[in-house]
Formats: sequence, structure tokens, C-alpha cells
Amino acid sequence: MKFDKREIFKNVGSSWFSLGVNVVTGIFLSPFILHHLGDEAFGLWVLIYSVTGYYGLFDLGIRSSIVRYVAKYSATGQQEEMNLLINTALFSYAGIGTVAMIFTAIATYYVNSIFRIPTEFAGTARLLLLMVGGSVSLGFPLGVFGGILAGLQRFYLLNSINIVSTLLRTFLIIIALRRGGGLLSVALITVTLPLVNQMANALAAHPLVQLRVGWRYVTRSTLRMIAGYSSATVLIIVASRLRFKTDAMVIGTFVSAAAVTYFSIGSRLMDYSQDLVSGLANLFIPMSSESQAKGDLDGLQKILLLGNRACAFIIFPIAAVFTILGKSVIEVWVGAKYVTTSFPVLLILLYPTTLLCAQSSSGRILWGIAKHKLWAWIMLGEGVCNLILSIILVRPYGIIGDAVGTAIPMTITMIFILPRYVCRLLGISLRTYVYRSFALPLALCIPLIVTLLMMQRWFVPHRMLQLLIHASIGGLVYALVLGWAYWSGKALHLGKLGTAAKNLTAMALEER
Repeated sequence: MKFDKREIFKNVGSSWFSLGVNVVTGIFLSPFILHHLGDEAFGLWVLIYSVTGYYGLFDLGIRSSIVRYVAKYSATGQQEEMNLLINTALFSYAGIGTVAMIFTAIATYYVNSIFRIPTEFAGTARLLLLMVGGSVSLGFPLGVFGGILAGLQRFYLLNSINIVSTLLRTFLIIIALRRGGGLLSVALITVTLPLVNQMANALAAHPLVQLRVGWRYVTRSTLRMIAGYSSATVLIIVASRLRFKTDAMVIGTFVSAAAVTYFSIGSRLMDYSQDLVSGLANLFIPMSSESQAKGDLDGLQKILLLGNRACAFIIFPIAAVFTILGKSVIEVWVGAKYVTTSFPVLLILLYPTTLLCAQSSSGRILWGIAKHKLWAWIMLGEGVCNLILSIILVRPYGIIGDAVGTAIPMTITMIFILPRYVCRLLGISLRTYVYRSFALPLALCIPLIVTLLMMQRWFVPHRMLQLLIHASIGGLVYALVLGWAYWSGKALHLGKLGTAAKNLTAMALEER
């Protein structure tokens, strides 16, 4: 398989730049908003966004279908099928958005009786949920166009629009808070900019697919095709919400809104780390769909191993930095008073999240080749176990117990289930999978770890400049060894791979 290196560079480079902007602005904005609003208001903010995060369940997997089939139809030149797909998706999303808005109206009425919200924030909570829920509802039909750009592998367009939107949102929030604005002012800015972003995606996507809009392009057969692919994706969406969006709700229900703030500091750092990896990993869905559509079975194996290796190049050094400098990061970021409680949360979530991120290529490929049904049920089981354990452990152990309830099922899934499943499907031995994907990234992290530990013996950073000195020296060491791996050819070298031709051929025939 030959990769278009220029396109990959544009997509990956723009994704990382966009995510870099998101991370930098998020790192700056989170403590800025926290210190202006206070623990209670900030916790309420996180809680409401966790509730509306479950609106993703209304997606029903349609966006993933758009990405997959746009990639397939683009590769095979099926323009008519492309129009049927997009129009049917728009129609479906319009109905979903209406249902979500009705759900928002109902939830707004009961929100104060469900969660432990202070009396002074009762009215604010209702308005906040109405604003955020309404924005998400409107975003469903508009989100089709982002899926089109992703399916066409025009990630650089998506990322460019996102960068402008993020910078504008940051600027407006800073102005609003400095002029005395409160939680609702921040919310209004935060929910409006994504809608503007999605409208810009629509303008960018429309000429690329020669889209014709009309009721005659909404067909039952296309809806059945979308539903057939999306049924498994829905389970994955549910599982993802159980894995990542239940913590704030469990803590808000059984502890307090303020406790959500302390938990979110540790978990937010993990969110940023996942975002950095996802910016790369999302490329593998349309790439694998295109490879399967062309019958390039060898290419699927290469996407799997090189993709996981690339993700490990990102997440392994992040894990090393947070392990050694995590306390300093939290102290410099939001203040010393949060270190004692938030650092254990960070550490508990760090290693299972690292296992998840390092294998991001595996999950994306399963989506791309429509072999994600079994994996969806496995993820759902993990999500249910996560929720049950979190509820059991949060009562006696607080936010630490909630973090442990999240970490245990994820670790089991990422070590014992996902590697074996994807290796059996693509005809790769488990030993080859582990060695080819992760041996080199682990080896390249050793100089970084040694450097950071030596720096810690010199002095422990408590201020931004001190932390930057540690991070800069460690980053330079890692950049040098990673540059050596790239220029020597080792970073992209896989050697000979065994192929289970019978299984792969059957997979290709089934797709056709």
C-alpha cells in the first residue's frame, strides 16, 4: 500500500496544530474560568456538560456511517449513492434534533431534583441545561457536513475552521469574564461558536461532493444501510459515554458539585491527552475504508501496526511526563490546593488511558472495515462494569473510588481483549502486534524518563518557568531520539508480516 504522504502530512499536521490550540487554550482557560466562577459554579458547568454529553446517544451512529460510506463512495466514484447517503442522514438528524430538544425541555424541569445543586444555582442550572441542550440539538443536522469532510479525508479543512473557532471562543470568554460576566455568559459563548463552526463546515463541504438536496434522495434502502452499520456504532457510543461521561454524574449525585471540580482536574488532563491521539487516529477510519474498498488487504495490516506505533509515539511520553511531573503540572495549572486530591485521580486514570490511546488505530480500523459489532458489545460490557464499580466505590472512597471504578474495566479490556480480537481478525500474531507497535516507542521513552528523573533530583518545579525548563529539556531529548528513529527509517519499518489470507479474503468478499 502506498500512502499519499503529502495528504497525510497536511491532515496530521493540521490535526495536531488544531489540538495544540485546543489544549493550550484549554489549559489557560480552565483555571481562568475556575478562579473567576469558583468551585461550585465550575463544578456545575462540568456536570451540565456531562449530562448533555449523553446526547451523543441520539447520534445513533449516523456520523460514523457518513464517514465510512463517504470514504467508500469517493474511492469508487459512486456520486448518486453519495447524495442518497447525505440526504437521508440530514433527514434523520433533523428528527433526532427535534427529539433531543424535547428531552432538554423535560430535563430542564427536573435537573435540580436529580443532582445536589446549591439553592443559589437552581435557576442557573435550568438555563444552562437549556442553552447547552439546545445547541447540541441544533448541531445534529449541521454535524453531517463535518462527517463529509472527514470521509473525504479533508481533515485540514475541519481543523482550520476549528482553530479559528477555538481562538475566537477563548477571546470572547476572557472579555466576558473580565467585564464581570458569569457562568451563563461563558455558556452562551461556548454553545454558539460550535454552531458557527458547523455552518462553516457546511460551506466547505458542499462544493466537494456536488450535493443535490431533495426529498427524492431520502430513501428507505439508504436508511436501512445506515442503520445496519450504525447499530453496532450506537453500542460503542453508549459504551464511550459510560466510560467517560458518567464520572461527573456519579460524583454530582453521591458527593457534591464541588467534588466534580477536583475530579475533573485530573480527568481533564487525560481528555487533552486523548484529544492529541485522536487527531491522528481519526484518519485511520476513512483510510481503512478506502483500503478495503480497493481490496488492499496488506495495507490494512500496515495501517494497524504503523497507526498504533504513531499513537504510542504520542501517548507514551505524555504518560512519562504526567507520572514524574504530574504534581507540578496540577500545581502550576490550577493551584497547590488541588494537588493532594486531583493527582491520585490523574495517576489512576493515566495508565489505562495510555493503553487505550496506544491502540487507537485498532478501534478505528474496526469501524473503518465494518467489523466492530462484537467489539461494540465488549465495550458496552466494559461501560456497564465501569458504572457499577464507580457507584459502589464512590460512596466509601469518594472521587478516588470513582476513578478506580473507571480504571479496572478499561485496563482489562485493553490488555486481554482488544489486542487478541484485532489480531485474529487481521491475521497478525499477538507477538507481532505488540512488538511492532510498541517496542520502539517504549525504547525511545527511556532517555526522556532518565532525563526527567535527573531533573527532579536537581529541583522540583513549583512555578511555570521551572516546569517549562523541565518540559523543554525532556522534550528536546525525546525529539532528538524520535528524529533519529525517523531519519534512520526505523520509525516506519515493519519488516515481514505474516498474513492470514483466507480470513482477509473472506472479509473483502463479504464487504463487496
